[in-house]
Amino acid sequence: MNFLWPQYLWSMLALPLLPLLYLWLLRRRDKQALRYSSLDVAREASGRQWRRHVPPVLLLVACSALLFAAARPTAPLTLPWARSSIMLAMDVSLSMRVTDVKPTRLAAAQEAAKSFLSDLPKNIDVGLVTFAGSAQVVQPATLDRASLVSAIDAFQMQMGTAVGSAIVLCLAELFPDHGINLGDMIFGAGHKTPGRDDKEKAPKQITPVAPGSYDSAAIILLSDGRRTTGVDTLDAAKMAADRGVRIYVVGLGVVEGEASGIDGLPIYMRLDEPTLREVARMTGGEYHHAGTAEKLRSVYQTLGSRLQVQTRDTELAPVLALAAAILVLAAGSLSLLWFGRMA
Repeated sequence: MNFLWPQYLWSMLALPLLPLLYLWLLRRRDKQALRYSSLDVAREASGRQWRRHVPPVLLLVACSALLFAAARPTAPLTLPWARSSIMLAMDVSLSMRVTDVKPTRLAAAQEAAKSFLSDLPKNIDVGLVTFAGSAQVVQPATLDRASLVSAIDAFQMQMGTAVGSAIVLCLAELFPDHGINLGDMIFGAGHKTPGRDDKEKAPKQITPVAPGSYDSAAIILLSDGRRTTGVDTLDAAKMAADRGVRIYVVGLGVVEGEASGIDGLPIYMRLDEPTLREVARMTGGEYHHAGTAEKLRSVYQTLGSRLQVQTRDTELAPVLALAAAILVLAAGSLSLLWFGRMA
């Protein structure tokens, strides 16, 4: 627990004075006590002697809480997730049809993603980007889980693996005012993107922040291969790191890799683990390898629980002030109930 030390020291010095002040008031009151003419009345009063101490003790505890709150203590607390958007970036290259992850890599990824969506809090926006030879936004960030599920069920596979392009496209969705344009990064600033407004904003110059420090969004990237086209993966990861966005990476399938054929097309299935691990490290995220459908579901469950809660230093002063107010209210209520006055 952390404190503002000057206020904390003053509160520690003041706390012992409160009980001493109360004891002094008790002795002063005892000296001025009235003599009872009836022994029965005296006995009845002594039987309820403890009641007169309850309201003052509650007030002392309330004052102690307020003094402690003045030091503005903080403590690491696990709180509900503060982020508002998650971007899912999912590989739909032809190698996702391979059956080493049953029933296929793609089917396992689809089912795991839908399960992940069902477990997330309903107030978190989720967007969906798919990538193979190119990357595209198939569903902007939304609270509509049905639309996301429909988009996941409608995946179309292609040749190629543009991992970096998928990351850039996720960032463009998360930061629409930064002027991030994937076409310019691939083909150069002079490239004319079909349908692009000539007055579109130029790329915004940003001040890099600490990796993983942006609490309003995260990216979950799933890939079963290595980049073959598009933006360099680590260049894209650097863009995310500079914006403080964490990337949680899921590597799917075999690590060693082998040549295979699908519909007569040679597919090279090698997971580029070193690069994917570096993406996670650069951005303050995590890397997980999923070699089976069960492991993939487990990874998504782990990410879901990690993303829903987070531990951060939280100031306790408001909680202490609220507790003090409740104690003062209780002390006043008991005093009125027992003695008919505010003692």
